[in-house]
Amino acid sequence: MYLGIDLGTSEVKVLLLASDGKVIGTAGSPFTVSRPHQRWSEQNPADWWSGTRTALSALRERYPDEFAQVRGIGLSGQMHGAVLLDAEDRVLRPAILWNDMRSVDECAQLTARAPDLHRIAGNLAMPGFTAPKLLWVARHEPEIFRRTTCVLLPKDYLRLMLTGGKVSDPSDAAGTMWLDVAKRDWSDELLAACDMRRSQMPALAEGSAPSGTLRAELARELGLPAGVVVAAGGGDNATSAVGIGATQPGDGFVSLGTSGVLCVVGDRFLPNPASAVHAYCHAIPDRWQQMSVVLSAASCLRWVCKLTSTDEPTLLGEIAALAPDALTTAPLFLPYLSGERTPHNDPYAQGVFFGMTHATDRALLGYAVIEGVTLALAEGLDALRAAGTEVSALSLLGGGARSDYWAQLLADALGTHTRKHGGGETGAALGAARLGWLAAGGHPAEVLTKPPVESEFTPDMQRHATLRERLDGFRALYRHVRPLFDPSRERLA
Repeated sequence: MYLGIDLGTSEVKVLLLASDGKVIGTAGSPFTVSRPHQRWSEQNPADWWSGTRTALSALRERYPDEFAQVRGIGLSGQMHGAVLLDAEDRVLRPAILWNDMRSVDECAQLTARAPDLHRIAGNLAMPGFTAPKLLWVARHEPEIFRRTTCVLLPKDYLRLMLTGGKVSDPSDAAGTMWLDVAKRDWSDELLAACDMRRSQMPALAEGSAPSGTLRAELARELGLPAGVVVAAGGGDNATSAVGIGATQPGDGFVSLGTSGVLCVVGDRFLPNPASAVHAYCHAIPDRWQQMSVVLSAASCLRWVCKLTSTDEPTLLGEIAALAPDALTTAPLFLPYLSGERTPHNDPYAQGVFFGMTHATDRALLGYAVIEGVTLALAEGLDALRAAGTEVSALSLLGGGARSDYWAQLLADALGTHTRKHGGGETGAALGAARLGWLAAGGHPAEVLTKPPVESEFTPDMQRHATLRERLDGFRALYRHVRPLFDPSRERLA
């Protein structure tokens, strides 16, 4: 048996995988996000570890015989978060998360300090990334910065608790802005631009390689044998790709979670930072990923459900019942509830409804929201294609992937086939378990398989043309309202 631990923003999920590829079961433990100031987003790493132990205990209680047979553990996690440790490995402050937008000024500072930043890191400096966070800490919390002897990413803090070792992997490290993404190693030049040193970074191992073994006292507590291998693991998008079997050039997926990600796998480093495309390492050797990222995706659907006092299944049912010709009269929606990355890199962007009338009801608002997220992903695919990436089919992951209506809308808007797989909602945790399997000696041909396709959605090219017209309006709306997203208004509020 193999165990996957996926540390998300809203919960930690653990998954038990058998050596025949069957998922035995899952368990989870929820978290909350602290927002002490506008545009801040933090969590306490101690809560991650407490939640992980709770979820592991629940999984062991449900499947005691299978759990006792675990031989490998893999890790997946939310990317970009900064866990600052002192010389005794004590956490110095709450972790600053991927959707924290406080370090806008520090992004400009980093870009000025590191002239080769884009070539080495393959990405624009964005407030969500780790390096600008440390520049912010250095400026606003200098005593904490002085005491910081190691910076860990979220999943790597769990590894410290599991094994006692400080290790990361290239897929997660690529989101720090400290990695030479082509070389898959830390960049001394980029670290120096943040007044950091290589000694403050964890060691690096490929995601499918061993990174340590379970601490003896923890193994006894969990009822596991000595020597259980812990894989290096990966960032959540890379492990999602492993879970869905997206490991070969041209494989791709769309993840509709809190954020939205459109990811395509390649066998070389193909950056396009000018369009805020992310070029990262994959969690397996000799593979890279190109990603476009929408900071608010399924979270927009949850938001509009709360706003209109309904739940997601009810609203999606009402949307599906709309007459096709009603959709061209739906409002346009900019889904920038947490700012935006691809292609705008605009942390000050905000959500906007445009074009409402007395005829606009809850269903049309709901349609506008999922269409807005979809059009934002279409912009991202255009940016990937501008960098030379092509894809003909995309697997669907995340909570939003459960909706057939949304799956068809994605196919129509993107002009690509979309596919739903069995167990797609467990993608990152499944990918983590697969990496644990590889680290424990599994063969890639046996482990890195694609789950069976449950349903496939073919693009309607007539609707595709209509949605491209809607995309033109979507883009024009952003251009017109962007000057109103003036950060000075926030400071005056």
